[in-house]
Amino acid sequence: MSENNKNKIQTLIEIVLTSTKLGLTSFGGPVAHLAYFKDEYIDRRKWLDDRTYADIISICQFLPGPASSQVGISIGMMRGGLLGGFISWFGFTVPSIIVLIIFALMYQTFSLDDAGFIHSLKIVAAAVVLHALIGLRKKLTPDKSRLAIAIAAASIMLIFPSAWMQIVIILGAGMVGLKLFTDKAESKVQPFSVSISKKLGLTSLGILISLLIILPLLNRVSDNPLLNIFDIFFRVGSLVFGGGHVVLPMIEREVVPTGLLTANEFLAGYGMAQAVPGPLFTFSSYLGTMMEGITGAIIATIGIFLPSFLLIVAALPFLNELRQRATFQGVLMGVNASVVGILLAAFYDPVIKSSIFNPADFALGIILFSLLNIWKVPAWLIVIIGVIGGYVLQIMIP
Repeated sequence: MSENNKNKIQTLIEIVLTSTKLGLTSFGGPVAHLAYFKDEYIDRRKWLDDRTYADIISICQFLPGPASSQVGISIGMMRGGLLGGFISWFGFTVPSIIVLIIFALMYQTFSLDDAGFIHSLKIVAAAVVLHALIGLRKKLTPDKSRLAIAIAAASIMLIFPSAWMQIVIILGAGMVGLKLFTDKAESKVQPFSVSISKKLGLTSLGILISLLIILPLLNRVSDNPLLNIFDIFFRVGSLVFGGGHVVLPMIEREVVPTGLLTANEFLAGYGMAQAVPGPLFTFSSYLGTMMEGITGAIIATIGIFLPSFLLIVAALPFLNELRQRATFQGVLMGVNASVVGILLAAFYDPVIKSSIFNPADFALGIILFSLLNIWKVPAWLIVIIGVIGGYVLQIMIP
């Protein structure tokens, strides 16, 4: 084996060991993930400098999908090529995938619908979604115009709830952003360099667009449940702006009204997803298991994360140029504002409607939200406190 091949293998081993360490310890959501990445990849291992790392984060914020996962994929690609990107994702994601698959199997085996901790997990989900909603509102709707877009998006989603209406809202908000916010774009955006060719980028984009067109057509003429799962999760992974919490309403519209899962099953898994490290998009592994077992979990996980790979490869060669354009920044300002409204609608239905039934539930929700939002208690600890608190309330209030 040549010295060059040995170095490549050593690099890939280093990537998988480092990313797996992060996948086992990175609690707290996407913002915390980026802090963990900086400590491990930049400060300790010096794989990138601070400036390049900041540029990568900026790029991933412009794309649909899980931003922290995309940052990890990008770092892996810069370190070890396309295979390095996959290995970086694999190590960071698989630990939480395994936990959520096991939880789903336990849920089905032991009929956990009536278990007390399941209801507690729904209350945890309510606290976490509200916390995420407030954070997104401050970041993505800092002025009255963008706040108006968010309110309009929430109102439309509540009155006309459907996955397709959500897409219409996002597209409409982008057009409004193009008209209203182009003049608010940053004039100086840090340039970004990447080794991926534009030809490969165009090929990746072509695959993404082709799958978005072909999968729904195939699914319409087929009754294959695995194809249906892949179509749902691929579409969600391609269209969700705003990170992991925004995946909640889009997937919910696809799987609960259609009867693939009950609202109880959906929210129990979402609450459990808060307790594990790694990206929140691994919620898809739980959902896939509930629908079609471990095979369904694999298909759902591939479906929701594949767009991130295709988008990163497609975007990196071109995004530096796009980020300089005021029109592109304006469109994204409008889209991001609509994300806040979509999440607000989801906070009412299904989150609040399926979790807060009495004053005791509301009290526990307030406590959990306060711990999360004011005292900055990590999300995984909120889950533990929520489950314990739920059992205490059951004892105190039979």
